[in-house]
Amino acid sequence: MAFKLNWGKGGADANLPALPDANSLVPAPVIAVDTMGGDFGPEVTIPGSLQAARECGCKLLLVGSGQAIEAVLKKENLSGVSYEIIHATDVVEMTDKPSDVLRRKKDAPVQVACRLVREGRADGMMSPGHSGATVACAMFIIGRIDGVDRLALATMLPSEREQPTVLLDVGANVDCKPHHLFQFGLMGAAMAETVLSRSRPKVGLLSIGEEEGKGNSLVKDAYDLLKQANRLNFIGNAEGRDIFTGDLDVIVCDGFVGNVALKLAEGLGSSLARILKRALLSSLSAKLGTLLAKGALTRFARIVDYAEYGGAPLLGLQGVAIICHGKSNARAVCSAAKMAAAFVRKETNKLLMESISANEELTLYSKAIK
Repeated sequence: MAFKLNWGKGGADANLPALPDANSLVPAPVIAVDTMGGDFGPEVTIPGSLQAARECGCKLLLVGSGQAIEAVLKKENLSGVSYEIIHATDVVEMTDKPSDVLRRKKDAPVQVACRLVREGRADGMMSPGHSGATVACAMFIIGRIDGVDRLALATMLPSEREQPTVLLDVGANVDCKPHHLFQFGLMGAAMAETVLSRSRPKVGLLSIGEEEGKGNSLVKDAYDLLKQANRLNFIGNAEGRDIFTGDLDVIVCDGFVGNVALKLAEGLGSSLARILKRALLSSLSAKLGTLLAKGALTRFARIVDYAEYGGAPLLGLQGVAIICHGKSNARAVCSAAKMAAAFVRKETNKLLMESISANEELTLYSKAIK
């Protein structure tokens, strides 16, 4: 379940809120793509990446088996696309431990893509493969921004206002300390302000009640830090029901809670879609009503389709990394590549570093007393 990000201009969805023009600031971001990852491999990752390159002007480093990549490229329209093939031979299995991929599979596409970012040959990378391996490689190869203690995996969820709410962390950190949640708030705000063009994004802390003082010790201590933060529009606690209202731009939680919330949202969305489909096909009058409401139903389906935004950014890196769903189709891969380009062009990491620097004393103090 995810919110549609309308990257284009005009057309049938022109009335939906769109991300700012990602082509206007920094030209031609270079994105390294793990073409071998995901359930469908290069047959999906390459067409999706090429479409993104045509639409947003990014350059591609296609990482994986050169033979497999060239076989797919022969079937594609390559006009106007700048790309390079980076051969990588190791294969990552979903049963592999992230630590084993990091230590033993040096020529795995996800490792090679991360090294390309570290070496400055790419501005960002994306992978629909083994998410644990991607997090491990990104953390140890690309490295964290100075002052960031834990990376955060962010996702965008739909809201009543037809603009996404950023939820983080959704799985990178199961056990957190208060200063980690504090830094997640800074990361989420930087993402919302740049990529989503939110002016002074509203940040909430996920808890079991809106009032200050509600929640466990982690939430209470994180609340105290967040309300003292410089350059952060912290509005207080948020409850689970607030995730989808659109009243908040960013909601912060630890990775255990965030992953449960995300999977609950995904499961609920799938179940509601099946229930709605059965109801719409239950009778002749319902079928006639469905035909009349076809436009609205199509619009709704696109809004809640995860493929419309593509992937989850891993925040806090000295570069850009987008982790895609393993079942990503070409449209999801395209959206993820566009998201990576937007992170680069909107200089999200620059704003995050400024926010970390502005709150350095508070972060160091909070770490010292925990």
